[in-house]
Amino acid sequence: MDRIPEQALNWAEAGQPVALATVVETWGSAPRRAGAQLVVSGDGTMMGSVSGGCVEGAVVVEALEAIGDGRTRLLEYGVSDGDAFAVGLACGGTIKVLVEPIRSDALTLEMLRDLVAARAARQPVAYEVALDGSTRELARAGHEDRFRRDRSGIDEDTGRFIAIHNPPLRLVIVGAVHIAQHLVRMAGEAGFDPIVVDPREAFGSAARFPECRVMNDWPDAALEEIGLDARSAVVLLTHDPKLDDPALHVALGTEAFYIGALGSTRTQASRLARLQEADVPPDQAARIHGPVGLDIGAASPAEIAVSILGQMIQTLRRP
Repeated sequence: MDRIPEQALNWAEAGQPVALATVVETWGSAPRRAGAQLVVSGDGTMMGSVSGGCVEGAVVVEALEAIGDGRTRLLEYGVSDGDAFAVGLACGGTIKVLVEPIRSDALTLEMLRDLVAARAARQPVAYEVALDGSTRELARAGHEDRFRRDRSGIDEDTGRFIAIHNPPLRLVIVGAVHIAQHLVRMAGEAGFDPIVVDPREAFGSAARFPECRVMNDWPDAALEEIGLDARSAVVLLTHDPKLDDPALHVALGTEAFYIGALGSTRTQASRLARLQEADVPPDQAARIHGPVGLDIGAASPAEIAVSILGQMIQTLRRP
């Protein structure tokens, strides 16, 4: 997750003047989607990105001017096809960027603190702002579809920009097997925070999984401790009902957006039969993706990991 609001707060609390620049609308092949941010301090230090190249320089200049005069700015940049390649807009494109100074009569330090606190607590929050900078507020409800799709943008009814701040994506892998080693690396690159759960210390060791947190606990206890939410995915890779089934009973009672279990069609049928015997409602059991992964003919552990990650992203983005 981009930590731009956190950096802005750190600088502001250290006494530096700060401005935030946010992409509010794009057309064409803009390289950053709505919600992408850049933070600029009074000495010109910047972090983040709103485009792929030269637009950043112009935005920094505007941000420094906003810091100086305290005015919110709505900027629009168009890139012609001739200049597009150098900037990163492969077929040309246009972006609108909202620049807001952090000060008492604009984006206040108190509101920024509340936003950062919500992010730290894994609470979905929407930052609503009028494009002229006249009004701002934080909302924790009323934008369920945008939260689900993780999609910031301008509201057609109010004309306000809605910046969605969702908790970071998490992937809990039950079973520290070979597939898990590939899936941890790939999921990390895709923006997931992976956690591996396996009570068998010989499998679930820091030496085998140096890139992520490893929990040597029984899966049901580990999942209860982690606390699954709507930004969590769970993948079961053990093939062992003693480990998989308790994890499923916990995961199916949460808002986890994806639950997948390794195994053949026959294994999945047996799994569903055991859940039925345990009085798990059919609509809950139907949430399980099994056999796990997209049907791409995957054979090797790495290919299976690709198929699983692809299905996770498909479920997240196209529910």
